[in-house]
Amino acid sequence: MNKLIEWLKNDFSPKMNKVNNNVWVITLKDSVMQLLPFILLGSVFCLLTIPGDVYHIKNYPDFWVPFGWTMGMLSLLVSFLIPFNLMEKKKLRKQRFIAGCTSLVTFLIIVTPQVVKDGTVGFTHSSLGTGGMFVAIIAAMITGYIMGLFGKFSFFKEDSVIPDFVRSWFDSMLPIGVTIVLAWVLVDLVHIDIYNIILNIFMPLANVVETPWGFMLILFISCFLYSMGISSWILTPVTKPIFLAAIMANATAGAHNIVTAETIYSAYLWVGGVACTLPLAIMHLLSKSTKLKALGRASLVPSIFNINEPLVFGSIVWNPIMMLPMWINGLILPLIVWIGTKVIHFGPIPKVVFDMWYVPFPISTWITTGTITGIILMLIVVAVATMIWYPFFKTYEKQELEKELPQTN
Repeated sequence: MNKLIEWLKNDFSPKMNKVNNNVWVITLKDSVMQLLPFILLGSVFCLLTIPGDVYHIKNYPDFWVPFGWTMGMLSLLVSFLIPFNLMEKKKLRKQRFIAGCTSLVTFLIIVTPQVVKDGTVGFTHSSLGTGGMFVAIIAAMITGYIMGLFGKFSFFKEDSVIPDFVRSWFDSMLPIGVTIVLAWVLVDLVHIDIYNIILNIFMPLANVVETPWGFMLILFISCFLYSMGISSWILTPVTKPIFLAAIMANATAGAHNIVTAETIYSAYLWVGGVACTLPLAIMHLLSKSTKLKALGRASLVPSIFNINEPLVFGSIVWNPIMMLPMWINGLILPLIVWIGTKVIHFGPIPKVVFDMWYVPFPISTWITTGTITGIILMLIVVAVATMIWYPFFKTYEKQELEKELPQTN
């Protein structure tokens, strides 16, 4: 175990932190996170549709319409934000707005054939919402790359008497033209179905995640990275499009996808934060160790709202005794939820878009499942997590008490 920890600390973790600090990864994460107000508002509109859909109240407003204008526009928005933020981070601020606009147009060129093919011309096609997130990301990254190549290019000399804003107009025309013409030639002249090619590349990933082993793997990776102080937000560019597309399909098309943010962060799994740490926070609070008790006091309230950074960084990160149960929770807990929802159909699979991960359990469980059995399944998960955490915590507590013993004499 010690050799493994040394390898993780000295070799694996620095490499992962290097990836985490890469300008492209940071840009993707930031761009998706900037969409959270739209996602959260979409969650509210989705909840407001329930009285009309379930109880069929006469003259009740159709909240699916504003839902479509928030959640249904995410790909369109992210296609603008990624190159916009990339230019900002590359110190090419003059090109950021043009880069965003160019990417947005490029994305629309790519999705147009599919929109026409499906016969849903307008603003309601799934490609503009969560269904086209991967396509939007790829289109935005290509646009950002091209705009970056021409970032310092100019048709004019430094001492040119032409006003700066005019120079900026002409200098921007070349990268815009290269990007737009490239997309136009590939899509309209060569008839390459870029939209479905990109979807077919990423579809196997979504399909693998929607298996018990894929479900366990994606959550284990989150716990594994987090135990080394590497935030699971590093996975956002990959997981967020999958999660959003899955819950949208559940909410609007009657699908039964279990791997959604709602299942993980709101209904069943991460009670208190990643790896279900609320029981661990309570153990700290009741500890005989002065250090652990103080940490429990500081972390309990944040843990109730599913914020566990104080607890994780104070007690788990690079602590071999506590890292192991976090990894185990990343494997066992999703398996329990899979069996409880998919195999024996005890708890329902969430079909309500509810990305408000900070709402305390079991309130969020009731909102996303609406059943007592859902709450019972969540409590089973917490009970199992408690049993996993407990022996490791007691071992850690014993070590801390031994350290504190000389100080009390």
